[in-house]
Amino acid sequence: MDNDVREQVERLLREVLSPLVHADGGEMHVVRWDGEDVHIHLSGACAGCPGATLTNEGIILPAVRSVSPKARVVLTTGIRAPEGARRV
Repeated sequence: MDNDVREQVERLLREVLSPLVHADGGEMHVVRWDGEDVHIHLSGACAGCPGATLTNEGIILPAVRSVSPKARVVLTTGIRAPEGARRV
């Protein structure tokens, strides 16, 4: 994923998706980028939530793919964000 597309995805995560997650009491973090993969961690109320998978498959992944069709989202959840993760 080139830098322009990565910036567009970051903006989407920060301005659109993170506020949606935050509205439900969760927090979104970008853990890292790995080629076409964006590793995202959900914490707060999303930690361990069974709906996190549905949120990823129904909202996060389609939105990210609207910017980068080949992108993959690797989602984790937990009380604490992994070291080095950035809150968006």
